[in-house]
Amino acid sequence: MIQEGINGVCMALADSVPGVSGGTIAFIMGFYDHFIASINNVVFGKKEEKTEGLKYLLKLGVGWAAGMIAAVLVLSALFESKIYLVSSLFIGFILGAIPLIISEEKKNIKIGIKNVICLLAGIAVVALITYYNSRSESAGMDLSVFSLTEGIKLFLIGMVSISAMFLPGISGSTLLLVFGAYMPVVTAVKEILHFHFSYIPSMLFFGCGVIFGAVSVVRIIKICLDKFRPQTIFVILGMMIGSLYAIVMGPTTLSVPKEALSFSNFNIIACLAGLAIVLGLQKIKERRISKEI
Repeated sequence: MIQEGINGVCMALADSVPGVSGGTIAFIMGFYDHFIASINNVVFGKKEEKTEGLKYLLKLGVGWAAGMIAAVLVLSALFESKIYLVSSLFIGFILGAIPLIISEEKKNIKIGIKNVICLLAGIAVVALITYYNSRSESAGMDLSVFSLTEGIKLFLIGMVSISAMFLPGISGSTLLLVFGAYMPVVTAVKEILHFHFSYIPSMLFFGCGVIFGAVSVVRIIKICLDKFRPQTIFVILGMMIGSLYAIVMGPTTLSVPKEALSFSNFNIIACLAGLAIVLGLQKIKERRISKEI
């Protein structure tokens, strides 16, 4: 129970910030396959498989919820006031996670036309969404004022963003960032926790999108990882590389836009700290595996 709770907290901390997905953390810490299999069993498995999967996910979920609440209460203010420091930290996360995933999946990392196309496709998806978002005004959405059009948009954003949580690649928060919904959603959660209930209708649509996306995408991801793993890994790596651009452009999506991350405002210490955290998680995984052997 304690181990699953800690795993959940680590996933939540990753899911709450643009840069590293909960799936990346699960992959690095060595419980990714169990995580995906449990979700798949709850949705599509037999009765016994559903029960076991649900027990595991509930344990993980308790830690995730605690970590997410803590992260939202702190990061909503930190993201606005220390955007360049936080963005530099996220860059370190990504730069640390990419070589670890390549190392873990080295038997599937083979250079070929199909795999290169998958890599470029992953990069292009994130880069194009980020570029589109930088030309839109969606970052200024006010979720305290509900409209059906905004609700449908939030449903679709939630559906797409949650899929990233299951991939050891681009994070759901990064997708929220490139859609311009990161700060509005974080702010809405924070306001609801402070009993400002005008945000609830918008967040209900967002939540329904998250649930629908989770149920529909997990089966597809499992099939891709089982049958097309090399191509899937290259798409994931491409999305991670593309998310570097999304993080660089992140400051431009704030409610009061700031200039993009550049060499002049980049924080090398924060970047190295992000790198160290990812490497530390890898060491924890290796120690746990060595104890189990």
